[in-house]
Amino acid sequence: MIGHRDQATSKLLEKISPRLKPVFGTKQDVLLIAGSGTAGLEAAVTNCVQPGDEVLVAVSGAFGERFAEICEAYRITTHRIKTIWGKSVDPDEIKDFLQRNNQIKAVFFTHCETSTGVLNPIQALSQIVRSYSDALIIVDGVSSIGATEMNMDDWGIDLLVTGSQKAFMLPPGLTMVAASERAWEIIQNNTSPKFYFDFRMYHKQLANNTTPFTPVISLIFGLEQVLTLLEKEGLQQVYHRHQLMKTMTRAAFQALDIPLLTDDVHASPTVTAVRPTDFSANTLRQVVKKEFGLILAGGQQQLKDKIFRIGHMGYCYPADVLQYVAIIELGMKRIGKSIPYGQGVRAAQEVYVTQTKLAQ
Repeated sequence: MIGHRDQATSKLLEKISPRLKPVFGTKQDVLLIAGSGTAGLEAAVTNCVQPGDEVLVAVSGAFGERFAEICEAYRITTHRIKTIWGKSVDPDEIKDFLQRNNQIKAVFFTHCETSTGVLNPIQALSQIVRSYSDALIIVDGVSSIGATEMNMDDWGIDLLVTGSQKAFMLPPGLTMVAASERAWEIIQNNTSPKFYFDFRMYHKQLANNTTPFTPVISLIFGLEQVLTLLEKEGLQQVYHRHQLMKTMTRAAFQALDIPLLTDDVHASPTVTAVRPTDFSANTLRQVVKKEFGLILAGGQQQLKDKIFRIGHMGYCYPADVLQYVAIIELGMKRIGKSIPYGQGVRAAQEVYVTQTKLAQ
């Protein structure tokens, strides 16, 4: 560890700052704040909107609902457009709402809705908002940035938030935020009470290669190594790898005739949600964890014990897909599900061979 006011820390931040911009797809500065991804979401609210403002939140799962709850906690008039869990947000619904409500100050989206495995069409959604409103476009990219294409500037996103614990491959505790010039105009004049999460202080101190408050030094050291890995592999190859793992995983369960929660078009490249109909998702999770140490996430809220979720992001490669598909097949056999051994693995292998041939 080194002192957070040490010159070595300033040099570290100076090296990291410009390297974060391509991952966000922006020319704007990326702020580093000690806190989880939810800290970044709350900071987005307190810096961009004020009590009494009206906002729209697109809710397609648990984390979209979290954005809405944060807004309500700050006495912001919050409108929700709710989507069936497992479906993506419909741009036409956003359009219809904005045509009827011209007082909206900000629209909140979740890029990857981790609770359902949906990747919302942020580019199309942003275009709709820009066409029918002057509202800021604020995006939760916690489980997508670093694993799937993001072009913040070109897509017209005003504020983009991510965290360290997903595709950035680090422990939780670091949130990263970038704001457009349009957003900075709003932020500079925002009178909502805040102190630790005041973006203005972070932006001012970043110009001096420091932070207003104690940064998470250990995670920033890790972030430097993560950026080196991403640059070495190449961002486009990183995105291709995640798409490949998604397609391999989905093909495996489709071959086993086990339903997936989301459709192929809007499935996330970072997490796949599987919805079995003839066995318990939680029983399977317990078996594979006990026998093989494989941890599968469960469902949240209304999807509790109805789905299990597979994270395939960051330090994850096609070899890992083949391994966890094989383990899940064994787990299903253990709990009495009748499946042919290796059918899912074979389907994943076929995807890998086909797609890697095309890429060569």
